[in-house]
Amino acid sequence: MMQFALDHLLWIKAFHLIAVICWFAAIFYLPRLFVYHAMAEDTASRERFKVMERKLYRGIMNPSMIVTVLLGLWMLMANWDAYKGFGWMHAKLTLVFLLIGYHHVCLAYLKKFAADANTKSDKFYRIFNEIPVFLLVAIVILAVVRPF
Repeated sequence: MMQFALDHLLWIKAFHLIAVICWFAAIFYLPRLFVYHAMAEDTASRERFKVMERKLYRGIMNPSMIVTVLLGLWMLMANWDAYKGFGWMHAKLTLVFLLIGYHHVCLAYLKKFAADANTKSDKFYRIFNEIPVFLLVAIVILAVVRPF
């Protein structure tokens, strides 16, 4: 029975990691689209970016975030007694919470672009695009190295 439970959690972990990879692929790409959208000068390009951004957010970014969070919570609850005392897990969860916030800030910018109300420059979005890189590095180090 113990082996079944372990195998079960390994499957959950595998699908969690797949969802994380999909989420980060989208979370890296959407702000890059914002860079190009902010630089677009013709209506056809701006309309194309609106469609791309909406489809990326709704079709990949949202579903992969939801699956990531649900499977992560499943693993966390299955092992809560082991994890609750570790500072690295609390730090990781804080960074994941910040990443979810970043995800929703992307939605706010997407809505501004959709309404032709963007006021940010392509340079702003280039910097904004780098934030999840730092979150990814920190989250992976905390999850793998477990420094404290």
